[in-house]
Amino acid sequence: MSKFKKKTEVKQEIPTSSMPDVVFMLLFFFMVTTELRETTIEVKQNVPKATQLRKLMRKGLVANLYIGEPVKTQQFGREPKIQADDVFIDTKDIVRWVNEQKSKLDEIERDQLTVALKVDSDAKRGIISDVETELRKANARKLLYTTLDDNQRDR
Repeated sequence: MSKFKKKTEVKQEIPTSSMPDVVFMLLFFFMVTTELRETTIEVKQNVPKATQLRKLMRKGLVANLYIGEPVKTQQFGREPKIQADDVFIDTKDIVRWVNEQKSKLDEIERDQLTVALKVDSDAKRGIISDVETELRKANARKLLYTTLDDNQRDR
């Protein structure tokens, strides 16, 4: 007979004592790196009503331009301004902005870029016409005017 016995049952358990630490580290990481809102709107937005609306399927191909009176009127005045991303731009800078937006997209999707104009209902037609002209120069032909449904407006 042999003097040594062989162990037949070998258990290897996964240590779970550090599991809460890992979970909280992941939670903290995602809280820090996630962006909730890309741009801060610096112009007044009293969006007009509409009765017939169409919803976009691919929102990743939409670039927003905001037109309206600045919120900080003491600093920027009362004239309507154009806001792209987080900065105010002039009408002559729209072509450069469109090219920047197109460069962020894949080469196949560049012609599918849609520019969404979020215009204050009190804005004058002149600045909107100037923006439309510059968008034509930049070959951004898909244009979208953002509005609210009558039902959403009353809420």
